[in-house]
Amino acid sequence: MRTFITIILVIAALLGGAFWYFSTPDIPRATLEAKYATPPSAFVVLPDGARAHYRDRGPKAAPVLVLLHGSNASLFTWEPWSNTLSDQYRVISVDLPGHGLTGAVPNHDYSAEGMVKFTNEFADKLGLAKFTLGGNSMGGGVAARFAEEHPERLSALILVDAGGMPVKMGDKIPLAFQIARMPVLNQLVLHITPRSLAEEGLNKAIVHKEIITPAMVDTYWDFARMEGTRQATLERFSSPFDTYVRDHIRAITMPTLILWGEEDGLIPVEAGKEFHKEIAGSTLVIYPKTGHIPMEEVAAQSAGDVRMFLGTVK
Repeated sequence: MRTFITIILVIAALLGGAFWYFSTPDIPRATLEAKYATPPSAFVVLPDGARAHYRDRGPKAAPVLVLLHGSNASLFTWEPWSNTLSDQYRVISVDLPGHGLTGAVPNHDYSAEGMVKFTNEFADKLGLAKFTLGGNSMGGGVAARFAEEHPERLSALILVDAGGMPVKMGDKIPLAFQIARMPVLNQLVLHITPRSLAEEGLNKAIVHKEIITPAMVDTYWDFARMEGTRQATLERFSSPFDTYVRDHIRAITMPTLILWGEEDGLIPVEAGKEFHKEIAGSTLVIYPKTGHIPMEEVAAQSAGDVRMFLGTVK
């Protein structure tokens, strides 16, 4: 009996030691703001108490382009477009709830519907009467739903490898996404989030490997560990899938540009073709040898396509 108890204690000690060794503690919000909230970063508090982090570039009187990032990403994914297009347009990127320096929000609503509400209140707070809305991946699904629910606010829509159109998922789902949907096991992510998870996800999403730098991986890893974000991520991944965007797709009537990486292994190009088929008058551009984030992988080409498209929007 004594030997059995000793074995149990040794195992418990080993498991406890391993947990301590591999654990990755939260990073205080203030620490990450000091590192990442450099000009032109700013914050605005919304009616429900969410403190939205955003970047606003370009002439204030110019046509407005608002950009929404994808799952587990941040507004920094839009820096190539923001830097390029802000000579002619007012380009505003924002961290969605549970992401970047916006982080966890008081209402704990990380659903697509909640993010549409967040985007609408954010636009109100900045006094944006009418604007073009663009989104990538999860943010693309939010942008499409926003266009369906608030068509009067949009002059145009830009979907970049967007979610929301049900098709068979690709075969390159990041391990972090898979774990986040596994009951029990996903609780470990609250305490153990290795840098390798961020690196693995980026390598699966991106075909142009040359853009993956240690700084890029660190940015994703840092924001994943901001205090409150890991819990928010689990809450978001526990939200049920819905077909709202697909069910209301015909409500999108504004000029729409659809950009897609031909080798997207997360949301296959078939989804882009479905969007194009269902949105009357839309324009579809497919980038060869490109993955899930064309705005970074083929930054100059995709920004040029956006500039050409916006030039036709009245």
